[in-house]
Amino acid sequence: MKEALQFYINGQWVDPATPKTLEVVNPATEEPCATISMGSEADLDKAVAAAKAAFPAWSATSREDRVKIFEKIIEVYQTRYDEIAETISTEMGAPIWLAKAAQAATGLAHFQTNMEVLKNYAFEETRGTTQIVKEPIGVCGFITPWNWPVNQIVCKVAPALAAGCTMVLKPSEVAPMNAIILAEILHEAGVPAGVFNLVNGDGPSVGAPLSAHKDVDMVSFTGSTRAGILVAKAAADTVKRVTQELGGKSPNIILEDADLEKAVAGGIQGVMMNSGQSCNAPTRMFVPASKNDEAKAIAKAAAEQVKVGDPFTDGTTIGPVVSEVQYNKIQDLIQKGIDEGATLLTGGVGRPDGLNKGYYVRPTVFADVTPDMTISREEIFGPVLSILSYETEEQAIEMANDTEYGLSSYVQSGDIEHARKVASKIRAGDVHLNGAGPDFNAPFGGYKQSGNGREWGEHGFEEFLETKAMLGYQAA
Repeated sequence: MKEALQFYINGQWVDPATPKTLEVVNPATEEPCATISMGSEADLDKAVAAAKAAFPAWSATSREDRVKIFEKIIEVYQTRYDEIAETISTEMGAPIWLAKAAQAATGLAHFQTNMEVLKNYAFEETRGTTQIVKEPIGVCGFITPWNWPVNQIVCKVAPALAAGCTMVLKPSEVAPMNAIILAEILHEAGVPAGVFNLVNGDGPSVGAPLSAHKDVDMVSFTGSTRAGILVAKAAADTVKRVTQELGGKSPNIILEDADLEKAVAGGIQGVMMNSGQSCNAPTRMFVPASKNDEAKAIAKAAAEQVKVGDPFTDGTTIGPVVSEVQYNKIQDLIQKGIDEGATLLTGGVGRPDGLNKGYYVRPTVFADVTPDMTISREEIFGPVLSILSYETEEQAIEMANDTEYGLSSYVQSGDIEHARKVASKIRAGDVHLNGAGPDFNAPFGGYKQSGNGREWGEHGFEEFLETKAMLGYQAA
């Protein structure tokens, strides 16, 4: 069993101020796979002080020097790539194929993307006699989740490093070991002492004081809307910048002219991937009423092809969900769907047949769901799809937007112009047309209670910059 009993502060691995440990549980076995130390406000204060002391020198480094650091980070990351993937599979349950193809890959992609942004970004421009300058915001606090752990760490760390900021990271205590590896990578790559700091811990002991800290200039949080509200309240007294990527209940509108087989089967795949533990999963599928029965049959067949099993076994489509807490929440919501009268096409409560240990959930599809049902409104964060039918396109759009969330959305059509027209009416931070995948240069973030600010690419990079106007800089 692995141990990570120290924190990375000011370029060194240091003991916690007060010894306290937590066992990290492998969700496939329900057995401990690692032990970490849990931090306190005293540990956090040390980390913030290190970041504050390192900021003047790091923020003054040249573009060229930061690019060299990024080149080395990318080189070292690649040598640890398989270890990162295996660690993520072990601590949060993603199948090893997904951990290699997407989980570890996205972390590398964010470093590569931000290096290119850094190379080409215009930090200064002249407008008349005024010089407008973009400068690093300062010390940043990062609070990250367990579902796409290294992805959601690096899409904060990479732009902050590139912009010239210093930082303190509190990764999820549920899946923390990948963050330990990342700290080792940054250290080996030569990131200066104090620029990046890591303190493990829970929300009340480390996350809340990090959000409220007077010497933290910005806090970036990814997680539930409930926790995001607490972060924003904690940050309010110091009027620091807050960016948040929160929950989602993403609609997937399948239009009359779409290839129904392809669209429905693709929607099933999108929901089930990562055991449904993706904030942008297309969990509400809208199908034309005239094709409802056909869509049900396609969805049922596709979901029953999803193989649930050990993350390290060949042929596994999805692994377990991350924890007992998450498992129980999903079970309760599946039961709620049954109790409220939705039609259970496949799946349901309990573990899949043959799996008596581990937090495995049956791939579940509900049909005849109405907009007022709990499973249509609450983020389940598991392999559960709700199918709703519509009579008119306008009704589909109205139902799609009838949510407190607005992170992502999906539109399927046989005519790209038709898809574009519907996409323009969806209130969400991104819209995937006809199965389009991720774009690391596109902004990622939400409307409404799905958060504020953007991550990824140039838009994410700019979140870490302040704007200064120097009037009279040029001669009139």
